[in-house]
Amino acid sequence: MTNPIVTKSLDEIQFWSRIMKEHALFLSLGFTYEQNRLIEEAQQFITLFDRIEEKLARFSVNSDLRQVQAFNKEVYQAAVAIWSYKRKVLGLTLRCEIQSNNFPLLVDHISREAAYFANRLKDLNEGKLVPEPDTIIQENLFFLKIMADHSKFIGHLLDPSERQLVEQAREFSHDFDQLVFQAVDLDSMRPQSETVPLLDQFLDQNRVSVVSLRDFKKTARDLIEACRIKSNIHPLLADHTFREAERFLEIIDLFESHLSTSNQ
Repeated sequence: MTNPIVTKSLDEIQFWSRIMKEHALFLSLGFTYEQNRLIEEAQQFITLFDRIEEKLARFSVNSDLRQVQAFNKEVYQAAVAIWSYKRKVLGLTLRCEIQSNNFPLLVDHISREAAYFANRLKDLNEGKLVPEPDTIIQENLFFLKIMADHSKFIGHLLDPSERQLVEQAREFSHDFDQLVFQAVDLDSMRPQSETVPLLDQFLDQNRVSVVSLRDFKKTARDLIEACRIKSNIHPLLADHTFREAERFLEIIDLFESHLSTSNQ
């Protein structure tokens, strides 16, 4: 019988290692030519997460728990290292020591995702699998902010002449900002807000908006790949944000299933 810690660990590493590798690529593309050292560091992280993906391929759901936990620790160190690199880049940017095409909010955004990845690995190695009510609220808050950020990035990276798509992105930005504020309010009402009816409604609302944004991202990705719209959005970045929306929907499914089981 497979161990759920093993299964979930391999799933998290498969998804987030690819995300981390792509973050390093996007940062490297945003630096200017004289920022060679920062570009080299980004490329080192691409290599690091390539190796992690190669090691991951040697594991399966039937792998030994202790070996997977040891791998989790190794990947945790890589996640912390890239988080530190991203925060360094953010500091250099905010102090105006470097100027690049990487928005400060983008650098902060991808550092939050690295911290999330590291914390997921830490939780798994501590045997934490079943979501608690506060986890449901906080995890949704994290992903709602990610979706709000994506909407803003898309709006800023589309060519201004793509007026309809830019306006749609702004509408999504507003929608997800409101959902973030709603989640913050629910979080501040804890533990009294940790009831199944409230959490169930919270997840239902989030799902509707995430499905809509996911579909918008898919359309934008397909148009970008076909060179049918004008933008500064790399096709891989378009697909990257689409996959993260899909991931959020999977997490909402998991939480809804858990609430349904715990309410029986």
